[in-house]
Amino acid sequence: MMSDEVFYKLAKVLDTLPNGFPATESGVEIKLLKRVFNEEQADLFCSLRLTFETAAEIAARTGRPAGGLEERLLDMAKAGQLFTLKLGGARYYKMLPWVFGIYEFQLGRMDRSFAELVEAYWPAYGMQFFTNQPQLMQTLPVEETLPLHQEALPYEKVSSLIDNGQSFLVNECICKKERGLLDHPCDRPAHVCMAVAPVPGVFDKSPLGRVISKEEAYAILRQSEEAGLVHLTGNVQVGQFYICNCCKCCCGVLRSINEFGIPAAMVVNSHHYAEIDAEICVGCGVCAIERCQVGAIEEDGDAYRVVRDRCIGCGLCIGHCPTEAIRLVRKDQNAQTPPPFTEDDWFNERGRKRGVDFTTYK
Repeated sequence: MMSDEVFYKLAKVLDTLPNGFPATESGVEIKLLKRVFNEEQADLFCSLRLTFETAAEIAARTGRPAGGLEERLLDMAKAGQLFTLKLGGARYYKMLPWVFGIYEFQLGRMDRSFAELVEAYWPAYGMQFFTNQPQLMQTLPVEETLPLHQEALPYEKVSSLIDNGQSFLVNECICKKERGLLDHPCDRPAHVCMAVAPVPGVFDKSPLGRVISKEEAYAILRQSEEAGLVHLTGNVQVGQFYICNCCKCCCGVLRSINEFGIPAAMVVNSHHYAEIDAEICVGCGVCAIERCQVGAIEEDGDAYRVVRDRCIGCGLCIGHCPTEAIRLVRKDQNAQTPPPFTEDDWFNERGRKRGVDFTTYK
C-alpha cells in the first residue's frame, strides 16, 4: 500500500466513526495524520475497534502476527494514537476518534507547525463536528449556583464526578497550548484539564500529566471558577472520565459558538440558563465583560440581560454579581435533552444521526 493510500484509508476510518473527520480540498487532514502516525501505525489503527481488546484478541481477529504486536500497540498508546488500560494483569487497547481522543493526546507533539495544521483544519472539522448531535459535552455549572429547590442529577454535578473518582490526573490544556504557539496566549490557568477514573492507580505510569489527589482536584476546580473557566464533561449520564475547564479564546467547543455562530444548544448540552433581575442589576457589566465565555449577556438599557439562546448555564456570572441580581434557572422539562446513558449509547446515537455505519469498529 502506497504511503498516501494508508493515510486516506485512516482518514476514512476516522470519518466513519460517529465523531467524524471530514475531508477537505486542501488535504490538510492528511498532513495532520502524517504528523501523528507512520504508515505501519496508520495501518494497524484501521484494524482496531472502539471496544477494548487484548493484543492476543486483536491478532486472532485480524490475522496479524502476535509477535511484537503488544509492543507496537503500547508504543501507539504512548504516542496518543490509541487508548490503553491495564486491568487484572491484562492490558487492553482500543482506537480513539480524532476528538475527543487523538488530538487531546498530542501535547508532546504540539509545536507551531502542528498547531498551524490543526488551525487550518479547524473550520472544516468544527462545522461538521458541532452541527451534529448529540453534543460532545455537557455543562457542569458552578455547583453553588444550582437552584436550591431543585435536586440536580448526578451527571449535572461536578462534585459527583470527583467524589466517585479514585484516580486523578491533571494535564496542560492542549487548546491553550495550541493557541499560545499561534501567538494568541491565554492569561487564564493552563494546567486545568483533568482525567478521572473510578479505579485506584490508573494514572500512576501515565507519560503525560501529573497525578493529583482528590483535594487537589477540588482546588483546581475552585481556581478555574475564579478565573472564569467553564466546567465541561462528556455528554453522558455515567462513565464521564474528564473535566475540561474552558475559555472563550482557546477552547474549540466555545470557539465554535463564538466564531462560527453555531447555536449554543447544538454545541453544548446544558440543563440550566442564567437570568438577570433588571430591577436589582446596577449595570456594572462584570457578568458580560469578565465572566461570560459565550457572549450571552448584553446591555439592555440601564441593566444587562441574558440571551437565552446563547447561554450555556455555567453559572460563572452569578458569584461575581455585586448585587446578586443573577440566578441559575433549570430549563423546562420539554427543553431538556437527557444525555445518552453511556459512551456506547452516545456513539450509537451519533452514528445514527450522522448516517454512518461504524459496525465494523464496534
